Amino acid sequence: MALALVAAQIEAQRQQPGKVQQPTLGWLYITEDYAPFARPLLQAVQSRWPGVSWVGGVANGVIGSGAEYSNEPALAVMLSDIPRPAFQVFSGRQPLSTVARGGFEASTALVHADPHTAYLDGLIDEMAQRTQTGYLFGGLVNAHDDEQCIHFADGVFTGGLSGVAFSQAVPWVSRVTQGCQPVGPSRLIDQAENNLVYTLDGRPALDCLMDDLKLSALHNQEALSRLRHTFAGLTNPGDAAIARAGAFGTDTRVRELIGFEPRQRGVAVADDVAAGMLMTFCSRDPAAARRDLVRICAEIREDLDAQTPDDKARSIVGVLYVSCVGRGGSHFGTPNAEMAIIQHALGDVPMVGFFAAGEIAHHHLYGYTGVLTVWCRDGVVSCQG
Repeated sequence: MALALVAAQIEAQRQQPGKVQQPTLGWLYITEDYAPFARPLLQAVQSRWPGVSWVGGVANGVIGSGAEYSNEPALAVMLSDIPRPAFQVFSGRQPLSTVARGGFEASTALVHADPHTAYLDGLIDEMAQRTQTGYLFGGLVNAHDDEQCIHFADGVFTGGLSGVAFSQAVPWVSRVTQGCQPVGPSRLIDQAENNLVYTLDGRPALDCLMDDLKLSALHNQEALSRLRHTFAGLTNPGDAAIARAGAFGTDTRVRELIGFEPRQRGVAVADDVAAGMLMTFCSRDPAAARRDLVRICAEIREDLDAQTPDDKARSIVGVLYVSCVGRGGSHFGTPNAEMAIIQHALGDVPMVGFFAAGEIAHHHLYGYTGVLTVWCRDGVVSCQG
């Protein structure tokens, strides 16, 4: 029934001028209610639209038509007619080669991954190295039942990575919104062990945190409230921590603060750290998240306009948005608020996506972020239900 309703929407759109007539690539995202029926669903879309390659996966929530559907049965589909020589579907069964085959060279790739895969950070980094730009986008599929963490790549898979790579012939722009506002300067980690940071710029890390938050003591109601909304931005040596407008760039990973070491005044974060990295304390709240999402939409518009010859606006024909399961309506305050911001900025364009257990951008795995990727004409993506 759900697929029939989606198909009716898409077929109605295809009757309009300029829409996809001969689709080649499709996106299929389903909520976990439909995970037990993943194989027959994939077979159904393959039968309904013959010759189309399919990628996607299962998640707690899916995005379609500018709306989000979480904790309920739902599916979202988008079709494109990107030329077949310009993309290549990959999976564990059919890996993405580092050697050009048939003239195809991967410029970037959409990646879906099972969160239970071992050495996932390393696999994502290795996959990025298989592309010319080193830039990936995507996220981790998710379900309450570990065995239902399914992803699609012309087949149904669990474990590992899958997705679709695009050549330079497909125009795209991608941005990351971390929804965070730095509350202090970026500091150099001098001394650290595993996930515990001892000193920043020669000072105890906990003292730096207290100064940035303007707190005098840890154990009071105000301090505990502020600390619950404070995170740490980690940046590898040689990368820039802060990008435009005082926001984090794509090389900074925001991680939770998970504890303190009172004797040596250390701070523990939810990631491995090492001397030489940069660390920036930051806060996350709905207002900061809204501002940062508006910012990346504006940057995408600016980039598209800058790439456009003859001062003609380059039209967006398709959008993929991967947001964290901790964002969406629960974080922005009202249902569909996140999608409304994107549609207001980019227009009423075809959009699909999902709420991930971790977001992939560049060669990093993030949390609590949104990864917004748009395709523009002549990489046509223009039918979605």
